[in-house]
Amino acid sequence: MRRIVLALTGAALITACQPPAETPEAPPPGVELPAPEMPADAPPQEEVEPGLPADLAGPPSPAVANDGSCQSQIGEAAAARLVERCVMVSPATHPPCNVANPCALIQGEIDRSCALFAPDRKPAECGA
Repeated sequence: MRRIVLALTGAALITACQPPAETPEAPPPGVELPAPEMPADAPPQEEVEPGLPADLAGPPSPAVANDGSCQSQIGEAAAARLVERCVMVSPATHPPCNVANPCALIQGEIDRSCALFAPDRKPAECGA
């Protein structure tokens, strides 16, 4: 048993004394490397223009305002009414009742929640 331990310890010491593997060196100053190329089978990449972060860029342009939210789909007042109906009928602890979600998602939660009620016990929000 001692011989095995001594042999393993010796091997570990010899391995530890080996020089480190060579790491690629940085190019000398003033020498530029070629731009990396994407493989031919890589999925298409979306070009992103540098600019200000969204919170510093100012109000969104009309093209950006249509972000898929219910508020941008049907307007602020109508979206608020839909969210209010959703909150009134949903038994979920974290329902998707938020103007930032798509209207279809909010309406789906209303429909799902109203289906849970007995026909004679449905709240008025289910009939709207």
